[in-house]
Amino acid sequence: MQNKVKILQELVDELLSLMATKAKAEASYDKDNEAFVVNIDAGDETGLLIGKKGETLLGIQTILGFLLKQKTGEWNRLLVNVGDYREKEEGYLKDLAASTAQRAKETGEPQNLYNLKAWQRRVIHLALSEDKSVTTESEGEGEERHLVIKSKK
Repeated sequence: MQNKVKILQELVDELLSLMATKAKAEASYDKDNEAFVVNIDAGDETGLLIGKKGETLLGIQTILGFLLKQKTGEWNRLLVNVGDYREKEEGYLKDLAASTAQRAKETGEPQNLYNLKAWQRRVIHLALSEDKSVTTESEGEGEERHLVIKSKK
């Protein structure tokens, strides 16, 4: 595992250098999430590395994931965070999950959440996994993929 962390650190350092940014990164492995994690401290370039709606951040994560696969020969779960973006986004998503689940319980109607990235759907699935009064499932394919929250009653 440490060898992969070292490889990932070298990859992220090289990528940030190619991007001509002053950002510094630290790669590690999170046993709880069973994922490699890259935390980037970008200082005043934080917004630039996050991008609109996290698109640049997701791009960096995708590129690093692909490069890590090329170096190690296997796909690895990878999470990239710039500043505290992911924590703030997860907090928002958990609040969204709770309020949408409540609406599903009150109305008895399935509630659909659209325009979520895979990692955002996962956060909501996990946030509601302990709530035995609702179920969650992802439906659709590609751009049409969305999350449905249903009341069990």
